[in-house]
Amino acid sequence: MMALKWGIVSAGRISHDFVTAVQTYPATDHKIVAVGARSFNSAKEFAEAHHIPKAYEGYEQLAKDKDVDIVYLGNLVTQHFEVSKLMLEHGKHVLCEKPFTLNEKQTRGLVEFARQKKLFLMEAVWSRCFPAYKELKRQLDSGAIGDVLFASVHFGQALQHVERLRALELGGSAILDLGVYMLEFQQYVFRGLRPIKIAVNGHLNNQNTDESAAAIITYPEGKMAVVSTSTRVLLPNEGIVVGTKGTIRMPDFWCPTQLITPTKTYEYELPKTTVPFIHKNSAGLAFEAEEARQCIKSGKIESSHMPHHESIELAQLMDLLRKEIGVVFPQDFE
Repeated sequence: MMALKWGIVSAGRISHDFVTAVQTYPATDHKIVAVGARSFNSAKEFAEAHHIPKAYEGYEQLAKDKDVDIVYLGNLVTQHFEVSKLMLEHGKHVLCEKPFTLNEKQTRGLVEFARQKKLFLMEAVWSRCFPAYKELKRQLDSGAIGDVLFASVHFGQALQHVERLRALELGGSAILDLGVYMLEFQQYVFRGLRPIKIAVNGHLNNQNTDESAAAIITYPEGKMAVVSTSTRVLLPNEGIVVGTKGTIRMPDFWCPTQLITPTKTYEYELPKTTVPFIHKNSAGLAFEAEEARQCIKSGKIESSHMPHHESIELAQLMDLLRKEIGVVFPQDFE
């Protein structure tokens, strides 16, 4: 397989970090060949800053660009469904930033469409591709801490100044932006199990979107997860897994470089680059890009690290939490 050729949707902050991370790989494996943004000037400036050959206004031309194999979507969640579908319609594989879409209906629609097209589609829950997650799976599968009965994970940042996290029309939601990580972590720990009861609470801001949420998720066989998220305060931001023989801790669980087990502390280095990142440990975005390349190289249309059915499960959980707290998007009625 020749280099995987990427198109980038949006010239925003996360797209900057993604491109910078991907460019730590040799050009024989990954190439960024085009970027599309709402304004041509934004796309052009981004392309020049990152040495990308082509810049487009809007996303239609990017979708039609025959040089592009796969598209990374870093735009607003309110645009994910429509733009992902546009890319799939034009034969592009898609790596779409989390949360995948606004709700379960949209997520199911994207998954079904990608399967019809036989194209790779992955929700960019980058955490799952970090080496620490893979080691956590090995630890749990080996029974290193016995029968896992409890998971605790909390993710909060003081982000109320960020309008896209507050405004209903922008898909603002602590659950969707940060809570997706707390939910995917406990899902990863209790993979294959379905909750039998979920108790939810939270608070709305003055725009009727959730600024905090918490849930107790009860599973069969005495297993339970306690999760919380907030866009008002900094929370411990650590994932904890407790079994009958011990405890595993994962600091900075959404982008971990460390895993603390009862017998050993694992440390992981991130790819190196001289270009500064905007967000914490963003060099780790390279891991999900390489996962996409390996899947496409193998003819897969989904990743085992973040399979389609787990994206659907996440959407179901987020829908449930939003409903219990009272957050409704216009798209929920479409």
